Amino acid sequence: MRLLDPKEVFKKRQVLLDRLRSLDSLLVAFSGGVDSTFLLAVAHKGLGKKVLAVTAHSIIYPQSEIEEAVVFAKGLGVEHLLLHSEASSLPEFIANPPERCYFCKKSLFEHLREIARQRGIRHIAHAANMDDFGDFRPGWKAAEEMGIIAPLVDARLTKEDIRFLSKEMGLSTWDKPSMACLASRIPYGETITETKLRMIGEAEKEIASHGFSQYRVRAHGLSARIELHPSEMNRILEPELRERIAAKLKELGFLYVSLDLEGYVTGSMNRELKK
Repeated sequence: MRLLDPKEVFKKRQVLLDRLRSLDSLLVAFSGGVDSTFLLAVAHKGLGKKVLAVTAHSIIYPQSEIEEAVVFAKGLGVEHLLLHSEASSLPEFIANPPERCYFCKKSLFEHLREIARQRGIRHIAHAANMDDFGDFRPGWKAAEEMGIIAPLVDARLTKEDIRFLSKEMGLSTWDKPSMACLASRIPYGETITETKLRMIGEAEKEIASHGFSQYRVRAHGLSARIELHPSEMNRILEPELRERIAAKLKELGFLYVSLDLEGYVTGSMNRELKK
């Protein structure tokens, strides 16, 4: 991990603030995650009532994320709209190719552009940051094609910078675990169905209910592969808890339940693309 220089990070935040203040209005694609929460908070500081937050909701997003986004936007005093995402019904998305996120984001941004047009808002922003260039991110291509701006990238902010500044600003999301859509738990090429998404969502809800902080339930057919932060592995192996979680996941429809000894790895499904 690089040594963070607070002075440099604060300079980046000022660059971000200046960039946002140069806009006459802004629609923020707000997921409720670490990055978009920080972006929305700074945008509100710079633009006030000229900011509109829009959150997509669908079976592909954990319900808890949507609920947290609603609470935060209300507390901030930002106008907030919920948009039903149609991604889970797109044939290109359901087929689950490596470019799955491209089709999802393109559909989302098309709807955001229509909302912005109706409201007379000239700019739409998403919360990509510099670390997103270190992995396969087809959604970035969709954003560029649709003219969606990335203020966090313009300010050269990394995930570590964003967490540091979020904590400094008193945002509760500063140490929030990373989250991604539930479709990212299914191997490329395996058809995405509502049944699979519900199984994964309920399985992760079960894991979360036991206090685990960073987790994924990757679904390989009817096998559930649980990824946890290495520091939390010993606890899930306690007999009573292990048996309870395994029983619950089998109740949801999984035939096999396993623990990945490597632990949680961001974008681990993308390894298939590197072979």
